Amino acid sequence: MTSTRSKLLDYLGGICLFYERPQWRDAAYADLQRALVSRRVEAYLKLEAIDAHGVHIVRIGASAKLSEITPSHDTTAIAAALQLEVPDQNWNLDQEILLAMARSPVAFTFPSISEFDSAIRIRRHTARAAARATLSFDPHGLERPTDCWTYHPSTSFTLLPGVSLISALRKTIEPDQNGRAYSFSCYRASEYVQLLGLAEHLHEHNPGLLERIEARWRRCAVMSDEFHQIFMYEVGTIDQPLPSRYYVPGDRVWFRNPDEPSSDVYGYEGSWVYYIGEGKFNNFWNSASPYTLTDKCLEIYHWRDGASRDAGGALIMDEAVVQARVAQSLSDPRACDAILRRMMRMRDVSGVYRDGGCIDATRESLRWVCEVSRQMETAAGECDVVARAA
Repeated sequence: MTSTRSKLLDYLGGICLFYERPQWRDAAYADLQRALVSRRVEAYLKLEAIDAHGVHIVRIGASAKLSEITPSHDTTAIAAALQLEVPDQNWNLDQEILLAMARSPVAFTFPSISEFDSAIRIRRHTARAAARATLSFDPHGLERPTDCWTYHPSTSFTLLPGVSLISALRKTIEPDQNGRAYSFSCYRASEYVQLLGLAEHLHEHNPGLLERIEARWRRCAVMSDEFHQIFMYEVGTIDQPLPSRYYVPGDRVWFRNPDEPSSDVYGYEGSWVYYIGEGKFNNFWNSASPYTLTDKCLEIYHWRDGASRDAGGALIMDEAVVQARVAQSLSDPRACDAILRRMMRMRDVSGVYRDGGCIDATRESLRWVCEVSRQMETAAGECDVVARAA
């Protein structure tokens, strides 16, 4: 990304499509204008054609009406304000995604309308997959359906021949008819959810890329830092954090445990979840009870009360104690407000436990996926998926 474009992003915000020629920009403007009318959200958005330093931009920003219902970039009440029935209709979830992106203080950038449309669809698929996912918490978990995956320490869980990636992922993260939930850490669970959201979109719109990704997973899983570098894109920085209540459906979100003693309990350093819309975050361990922002802050705060040592001296977490303390705080508005004031602060930097809360500076989403973007492609002779930054 050029320095000129980077500087533009510092103040433009919203959704920006960049074009090399003004006539391409003007054609995109007309197409987007029709699309916003068809989505019935034009009253909440402001469409602009911008020329700056030789850069031709179509920008979708927030109108005064959208800014009014999202004070301080708080997007958690968009669905309620517009009376969107998000759990029932993809149309409404797409509307919420679009409006939340348009309210971003840092611009989401795209090289084409097709890439922009893909981003909305992938976010919808991801939010839906996260909302359905029900797993068993175990940070050491090595449990997957044996008719879909095989395990080796050097390659982790790889896809069996003849098994589609989509069917394997669905069977793994969605409980079967017997209610079976497989063991996961929240971070690994977040990878499976993101991969399913991507795969479901590619199945319809870029099957060739899906085939290459499947080929990689038959050979070796992509995990942790590699997964982040290949697939994920971060918005916001520690120096310029996103607002504490700004979320877009499909965002992967990290909530940090700001209490140093209880953060030493393995698996309780923090919590990875997805924002699924309607002011809610998914609950990997009980999909029927998604979290509000208040719920998540209280749970993480009270991890300090559930931490203890077992008879052998190992650190453990008593979830029953945590749940009881959360219920107690919810019944006391003054105590709840005091906890939220602390937890809604931006988190301290890594390794520091001082005055910060649990809110991260960044949100994560998927990189570009269309063929024209070439952000995900096969490395020659390796069947590895490789992404390049915009």
